[in-house]
Amino acid sequence: MITQYRAPEPAPALKDLTERVRFLGTEGKIWLDEQRMLLVQAAMMAGMRRELIEMLGVERAKGFFLRLGYQSGLKDAELARKLRPNGNPVEMFFIGPQLHSLKGMVKVRPLQLEIDLDNGHFYADIEWQDSFEVENCQQENLQSEQPICWMLLGYAISYSSFFLGRQVLYKEVSCRGCGGSECRIIGKPVEQWEDAETFMRYFQSDPVIDELQSLQVQVANLRQRLQYESGQFYGIGQSAVYRRCCALTDKVASGKASVLLLGETGVGKEVIARSLHLRSERAGAAFVALNCATIPPDLIEAELFGVEKGAYTGAQQARMGRFERANGGTLFLDEIVELTPRAQASLLRVLQEGELERVGDSRTRNVDVRVIAATHEDLEQAVKDGRFRADLFYRLNVFPVRIPALRERREDIPLLIEHFLGRLHESYGKKTRGLSDRAMEVCLHYDWPGNIRELENLMERGVIITDENQSIGLDALFPHAPPAIDSIGLGSDGRLVADSDLQTPGWVAQIFDSGTGLDAVEEALMQEAMARCRQNVSEAARLLGMTRPALAYRLKKAPGESVAGKP
Repeated sequence: MITQYRAPEPAPALKDLTERVRFLGTEGKIWLDEQRMLLVQAAMMAGMRRELIEMLGVERAKGFFLRLGYQSGLKDAELARKLRPNGNPVEMFFIGPQLHSLKGMVKVRPLQLEIDLDNGHFYADIEWQDSFEVENCQQENLQSEQPICWMLLGYAISYSSFFLGRQVLYKEVSCRGCGGSECRIIGKPVEQWEDAETFMRYFQSDPVIDELQSLQVQVANLRQRLQYESGQFYGIGQSAVYRRCCALTDKVASGKASVLLLGETGVGKEVIARSLHLRSERAGAAFVALNCATIPPDLIEAELFGVEKGAYTGAQQARMGRFERANGGTLFLDEIVELTPRAQASLLRVLQEGELERVGDSRTRNVDVRVIAATHEDLEQAVKDGRFRADLFYRLNVFPVRIPALRERREDIPLLIEHFLGRLHESYGKKTRGLSDRAMEVCLHYDWPGNIRELENLMERGVIITDENQSIGLDALFPHAPPAIDSIGLGSDGRLVADSDLQTPGWVAQIFDSGTGLDAVEEALMQEAMARCRQNVSEAARLLGMTRPALAYRLKKAPGESVAGKP
């Protein structure tokens, strides 16, 4: 069904948009929902346009600004479906024009809209008033014989295309920047334009830029492949503290000394251990890992050193332990503090003498194994508490390496997120648009008690919850919202108002003082909303912050005079 709009019908209220704007002056941030925004001078954009035209020429500069606007439109189209999910297509579509106006870029006045989401029908006739791009060209004396509202046009194209779910193309049929009486655009599906292919070439990246990006990707892939082949790959991280950790590990990789990896749970101790093995002369032999905390105490010796048939009930056959399986290679023992006293004594013997006895056997077997141990606990304290042998601690503590917690290497978080999302997109057969600005902001400041493991799990949760081609929002990552930060929002008159003032209006006390009951207040609000919205129930519901069915039901049940209203 086609939903239509024709001026001068009233546009949807802006309240649901202005409520999403927050100014955090003390934090140096402005937010529109989960998008980080910038408040910049229009003159700065004018100067950038002039320099790009001088540097690249008009055609390449036009392509740049069209693509810049295109990216902005994609973000706002996501917001449209989020903020007005119960509105009709025209009401949801209006968010784009209203956001364009709210951002101070242009006053958008839709003259005619026809939208049918089910059948892909779309037609838009829109007037732009006070375009910032026209003003930019006037300020910089940039004369043109062609329409110049490039960034605004790119926004309209991407916003409408994403909203409709098919490619929409707009053309600026009149522009004040090239002598027209007004700025006006017409939009319809791309196949309905005869010369669409010629215009769409502007949205293809500059071939020079594409070539540079391709070379960068090739260099990065080659570097990573060489690191794998030479056994130098330590995982993902470019922070100074992580690089120092890797550099320290490099020094011991080629030797035979035991290594003790220290760090909180989830920091990636096994990744470092595998990298050590790959860098060593034992890289061609086995790497065997065992988490000591996962093995029952009465079975840990059999798991480490092997068992002979009949050694205990259930031992139906002889079996090699982890040390024999790792012979000639590396054995990684995680959570080594969980070893029983007997297992600790046997481990010390292997480290010192290079020999072991299977459980239930008296024959000695020689093994050549490099041991890398790890723990998240303080082993020195465990020695003082009598839980860990002092001689074993000194034997393992030849070369301790502390792996930093994720909160100590926050600059690596975007790299890790990109890595996990790439893997998860492939695993789940869906692709998101990555994290929203707000979600990334929270991730960068979150303390990550579970470290990299927690980060990976949250990324998986986000990919599962988020729909295809949508940004992963904050609510998709964290079940409970982070603490609110004092901020400033927009008041009804457009001025900046503290959130506390918005949340606790002074008229609340006046209502209590007057003795007015809740039913009377509710009815008065509904009647005033209906009057302001010309008896349009959908508009009044949005103004009141409720759904249309809920308002219609309350109007029907109201004790006062009934209002039929328009849909």
